[in-house]
Amino acid sequence: MSATHERVGDSGGDGNGRVQPAVGIDELLERVRAGYERIQPQEAYQAARSGDALLVDIRYAALRERDGLIPDALVVERNELEWRLDPQGSHRLPEATSHALRVVVICNEGYASSLAVQSLHQLGLHRATDLVGGFQAWRAAGLPVV
Repeated sequence: MSATHERVGDSGGDGNGRVQPAVGIDELLERVRAGYERIQPQEAYQAARSGDALLVDIRYAALRERDGLIPDALVVERNELEWRLDPQGSHRLPEATSHALRVVVICNEGYASSLAVQSLHQLGLHRATDLVGGFQAWRAAGLPVV
């Protein structure tokens, strides 16, 4: 970035005038995941079957085409997730009925989904969680894929 260009809003602070130290992605994931309980594939499968959880697949199209889909999982592109699941949002999906909704976010291997859950928590979806190992763990557990 040249000296004549700066990023808007990139003050390095926390909004209260305090500068936050930079962290690496591994530490960030550890911090994010400490704030909620992640779910294993078999538990997610049972929760979805019983109607206690909404499975949300955020993998991009090429991975879905290559590896298949989890039956009855809602496909929401990662860049649309917050808009589609915010119960107060004007672009919400019909399934986004309340902040009490239990959402299980599924990415390919269980990394991007953790960061997505943090964002959903900030929207008030405090029961949101993600699948340990993502879609690849689901498939390895022998759970249904179409």
